[in-house]
Amino acid sequence: MNQLLDLEGALAALARGKVVALATDTVYGLAASLEHRGAIDALFTLKHRPASLALPVLVSGVSQIEHLGVTWSAESQALSAACWPGALTIVVAVPETLSTLLGSTNGTVGFRWPDGKVLNGLLASSGPLAVTSANEHGAPPCTSAAEVLEVFGERPELEGVLDGGPCTGSPSTVVDVSEGRWSILRQGAVDRASLVAVLGETR
Repeated sequence: MNQLLDLEGALAALARGKVVALATDTVYGLAASLEHRGAIDALFTLKHRPASLALPVLVSGVSQIEHLGVTWSAESQALSAACWPGALTIVVAVPETLSTLLGSTNGTVGFRWPDGKVLNGLLASSGPLAVTSANEHGAPPCTSAAEVLEVFGERPELEGVLDGGPCTGSPSTVVDVSEGRWSILRQGAVDRASLVAVLGETR
């Protein structure tokens, strides 16, 4: 059932294993709880996302990542201390159960602590969420709740939208630090110079 949700309704839907669209500090995203494999499968279906393209995870702090059994390396810690909360996704090695759940074929997953009081309040209550931009795979991301409803219409996989107003931020930069050196997988809001200032030139 597609509808506008308030914060309570969004949390209840996520807890029931439903997919919810929500405003982030970049664009609108489609979110599912890591506690519900069926919701993550539905997220792939809703977006027409290739099964081999791993989903990133939004968190409200590094402690939520470590609670998943992930080792947060020195490089990851330096980046998160300098750039979080914000538009930087940090890709690290994760346990096999988590990588399989999220569709990773190389044992890594991207994590991000977004900016914004409402979203962080939701994440603190819901726990980590698998999130991908709200759009058909390959199409421009939605920047408003109305656009989300227009794109996904009455698709049964989407429970509803938490309307956070217009989203005008740039997509996050994605940086991989899983092998002891770093590389940019996608250039976004955080520029290369900012990463070099934290980690030094890549080796």
